[in-house]
Amino acid sequence: MNPFKKLASDTAIYGVSSIVGRFLNWWLVPYYIYLFEAETYGIITNLYSYAAILLIMLTCGMETGYFRFASKSQHPEKVYSTSLISILATSSLFVLLVFSFKDTVSSWINYEENPEYIAWFAIIVSIDALTAIPFARLRLNNRPIKFATIKLINIGFAIGANIFFLSVCPSILKDNPNSWIQLFYDKNIGVGYVFIANLLASALTFILLSSELAKIKIHFDYHLLKKVLSYSFPILIVGLAGILNQHIDKILIPFLIPESENPMQQLGIYGASFKLAVLMNMFIQAFRYAFEPFFFSRKNSAGDKIIYAMIMKYFVIFGLLIFLGMMFYIDIVNLIFNEEYQEGLKVLPIILMANLFFGIYFTLSLWYKLTDKTRYGAYMAISGSIITIGMNFALIPLIGYMGSAIAFLTSFLVITTISYFLGQKHYPVPYELKPIFYYFIFALGLYFISTFTTDLLPLVKYTINTLLLLIFSATVFLKEKKKLLEVINNQKK
Repeated sequence: MNPFKKLASDTAIYGVSSIVGRFLNWWLVPYYIYLFEAETYGIITNLYSYAAILLIMLTCGMETGYFRFASKSQHPEKVYSTSLISILATSSLFVLLVFSFKDTVSSWINYEENPEYIAWFAIIVSIDALTAIPFARLRLNNRPIKFATIKLINIGFAIGANIFFLSVCPSILKDNPNSWIQLFYDKNIGVGYVFIANLLASALTFILLSSELAKIKIHFDYHLLKKVLSYSFPILIVGLAGILNQHIDKILIPFLIPESENPMQQLGIYGASFKLAVLMNMFIQAFRYAFEPFFFSRKNSAGDKIIYAMIMKYFVIFGLLIFLGMMFYIDIVNLIFNEEYQEGLKVLPIILMANLFFGIYFTLSLWYKLTDKTRYGAYMAISGSIITIGMNFALIPLIGYMGSAIAFLTSFLVITTISYFLGQKHYPVPYELKPIFYYFIFALGLYFISTFTTDLLPLVKYTINTLLLLIFSATVFLKEKKKLLEVINNQKK
């Protein structure tokens, strides 16, 4: 199959779980905004940031390590078994430690009144870490449909459980206080039902993957594990630093903003606005799921570097289209935000652009993965984290969550630039920088023009913004038409 057609096909299928699933999941944001004050939503934002960091630590970069060793091994099942057993051991130990010290941990992070939150998240993160390897196996074995189906079931169940606990149960008890619902529902748990719904969804995913888990042949190779960990450890550092770049601000805000300024409320507003970048995140996630196994499987194929360069350019183009689409029609999205949350929309263009550079950075990262120089990924990621953490400490006390957004963008701009120059030294790819820069400048110019339409009548504003979006799309088509036709003709052949 034509490589572009294969990548597009897999991206589309993975996109069903990522794009459709995340889009459905995103509707929980306005739902939570409707139910909870910003201060309460800040709890959700804060705890899920901790969970994201812990998940990276528990998976230990083993997903990429599994891809690397299983794809070139004559005994891929041994790699699968060894990877899965190691994560099972570390996850079990993690749960044991958290349950033993949950009161202490909850006190450290200012949840001393709700230590049960910490226990629930320990189980959630451990299950998600354990299922990461079976999901990676599905991707490596080119089974995107099963992958997407399970992901969608997980998201659908989580959404249903949220609605059941947060809306259906209270409604039933309001009309019938003696209903059987009271046997298991306690209104005092409140926002905790968000976490319980997640816990149940993770447990369901574990059950749905039981057939993949059952395929494991109990074979633990310690020497193989050392090799996988040696390769994966820098990936862990990369992943950990990357997730710190995205979430450390949501952990630091409660500590760096004075209590008199209600830091949890500010965190809730910022977290809700951060979630509006969902379209960019969905596109990047779907692309990542397909791109990693794609380039590992084609390591020794002729013409790979030309393919990678073209993929980068079209990735940037689609990312800029999403940026413009989100910013041109932001007022429509704004309708679902109540007044308390609307002030946070000022950070959206910064967050969208930061996420786009994160996607570019991921696409560039193939050079150190293919050349087994993963330590460079660790160096860059650590540099990015230092920038993020340092700027957050410097800016949050001065300008609040706007400082977090600026730090987020700056970090990814820096490490993307570093990755490009190092990549050209160790695994040179002829990226088409001139058209990429042109499209960036053109898109930002159109966005700048659109800012003058803010106070116009909605019909006039949306007409102008639609014309601006069509201008960008038409320009891309005219400039790329020849190459696009070549790709289409190659697919036909």
